Amino acid sequence: MAKENEVLSLFKKSKALLSGHFLLSSGLHSPVYFEKFQVLKNPLYIQKLCKKLASLFKRENVQLVIGPATGGILLAFEVAKNLKTDFVFAESENSQRVLKRGFEIKPGQRILIVDDVLTTGGSVKEVINLVERYQGKIVGIGFILDRSGGKVNFSYPIKSLATVSAETYPPSNCPLCQKNLPLIKPGSREVQ
Repeated sequence: MAKENEVLSLFKKSKALLSGHFLLSSGLHSPVYFEKFQVLKNPLYIQKLCKKLASLFKRENVQLVIGPATGGILLAFEVAKNLKTDFVFAESENSQRVLKRGFEIKPGQRILIVDDVLTTGGSVKEVINLVERYQGKIVGIGFILDRSGGKVNFSYPIKSLATVSAETYPPSNCPLCQKNLPLIKPGSREVQ
């Protein structure tokens, strides 16, 4: 619980916890948005969070840490540094994640997937598919913040530094739309 309060405190301190009417990258609407880059722009916060995240997986004999571009790059690097192993990142190409830049995953290699904020898990599902295509062995998935309230399941062990339940709505059934509140599209990932 202390860990969760510390993570949420960093989001509040960074002014990364926003209220309004937001269009999430999943296409869902929400009254709450966690602007993770307001936290991730601070190297000291990244170091602190990733050290804690790495400690959750220190007994898994991780051989490679992977994260989806963009926020996952910062986290994968720092978690890998703490686990004293290598990292790579998965880039988006034609609606799937791919490895570029000479990166590789070896069959049977023990892989840890990390990402910043979990809502529906779209980016992580793409990374899981990538690792499975290369026949890597996923030993866990780590998040700084799980905003799904623990509702998302990947069939692999999930650990997060903090878990909150943040409401989401399909656009067709959004009470915020019904109140004609202006819709804000934060972040950079395109909605499909």
